[in-house]
Amino acid sequence: YIFLYFQVLKAFDYFSSWEGGGQQQLYKLDISWPKIPEYFSGQTFCVAVDSLHGLVYVGQRGDDIPKVLVFSEEGYFLYSWNDTVEMPHGIFVLNTATDSSVWITDVGSGKYGHTVKQYSPSGKLLQVLGTPGNAGSSLNPLQFDQPAEVFVEESGEMYIVDGDGGMNNRLLKLSEDYKEIWLSGENGTGIGQFRIPHSVTVDPFGRVWVADRDNRRIQVFDKVTGEWLGAWSSCFPEDGPYSVRFTGNYKYLIVAHLNINRLAILAAPPVGEIGDCAIVSTIQLADETKPHLVDVDVKSGAIYIAEIGAQQVQKFVPL
Repeated sequence: YIFLYFQVLKAFDYFSSWEGGGQQQLYKLDISWPKIPEYFSGQTFCVAVDSLHGLVYVGQRGDDIPKVLVFSEEGYFLYSWNDTVEMPHGIFVLNTATDSSVWITDVGSGKYGHTVKQYSPSGKLLQVLGTPGNAGSSLNPLQFDQPAEVFVEESGEMYIVDGDGGMNNRLLKLSEDYKEIWLSGENGTGIGQFRIPHSVTVDPFGRVWVADRDNRRIQVFDKVTGEWLGAWSSCFPEDGPYSVRFTGNYKYLIVAHLNINRLAILAAPPVGEIGDCAIVSTIQLADETKPHLVDVDVKSGAIYIAEIGAQQVQKFVPL
């Protein structure tokens, strides 16, 4: 009997470690978020967390529907807004000492498209970057072609990846008065070149991380000079990275893979060498959920995933 018991235990050990690939499970789904999923009425492309005020912004696409939905972090629907947003692609919340604002990249082809726009939390348009309705590559005046995502620092300096399949494949750093500081990238597979730069984030160690989607790699740049620091490609053999976001403690980098319905959690390197990537854990989502872009609540550690296929946002909380 004892022998049999140990055989069963060994078998259980084998299967449980095989199932997770020997990885630790770090997150679990919060099934109570949102309270009423029916508020998602279109394709949910992007999500951004205002950790300071406990708000979650969702950008969705579709005809005759609100383009931006606002929820509490507990999952209650609060309000929505729609003006001057055509086809949201990326969304970012900036908190400063005095106020907060919401930045949205718009890839529409109508009169509001090809722009990066700043809104008040209630949806009042504050700033438009780009030439609305006109795709282009100019830096003066600024033009974009399907800008994918924006990351804004508290100083007002910002990083824009442009674009999501248009004529541009570039990472642009702008000053607080929206002038070019540096520019990296063109279409290609070489160092500092991109094939659909799809997501961008910045760490506290002065590094800019870009999901170079169709090259199936993440490229890293010095935020002051724009110098190329390294790239990760060995972790993405099946599908390129769609989204890059750090956890609040900057210990991990969360990467979304749309075509294989998966989130990869990678060990973030400390200061110094970028080195090789290492996947610490994965979250396998249901088939056809198609995770597009993610954001992390730096206070609670929760991950929010905008899923185009499932037309929903899911929340995963740390274990």
